[in-house]
Amino acid sequence: MPGLPEFRKNSSYTAFVEGWALYAESLGEEMGFYQDPYSKFGQLTYEMWRAIRLVVDTGLHSMGWTRDQAIDFFRANAAKTDQDIIVEVDRYIVWPGQALGYKMGQLKIRELRTSAERRLGSRFDIRRFHDVVLGHGAVPLDVLERQVNDAH
Repeated sequence: MPGLPEFRKNSSYTAFVEGWALYAESLGEEMGFYQDPYSKFGQLTYEMWRAIRLVVDTGLHSMGWTRDQAIDFFRANAAKTDQDIIVEVDRYIVWPGQALGYKMGQLKIRELRTSAERRLGSRFDIRRFHDVVLGHGAVPLDVLERQVNDAH
């Protein structure tokens, strides 16, 4: 995106960037990539891992969990090595709200799509929707909502 000011080139909005990634990841089923439950296993495994991250992020920063409590929760709910679990927990200790941010982004993009689909009915064009979402690069979610609503 030529012509963007430096602060736009170097800024990253977790809710947008990682929210888009989660949203895009969910398109596999709608596009027919999963032919049976076994082909969807990887996606479901990662969804479970992210759900655990959401609980750990919230537990640490809202519920006052200790590092050991977070590790124990992760260990009890994920088929991961202790090294992977410790790295994940330490990531959320130093980056409060990161798991919540990307999930909020995914949910907002999905909400905006559902709203546009309802408003436009048979005129809804998924490619145009994706072009609008990505058209201005990473932006805060309230800006994204205005852009989508203005375009649709």
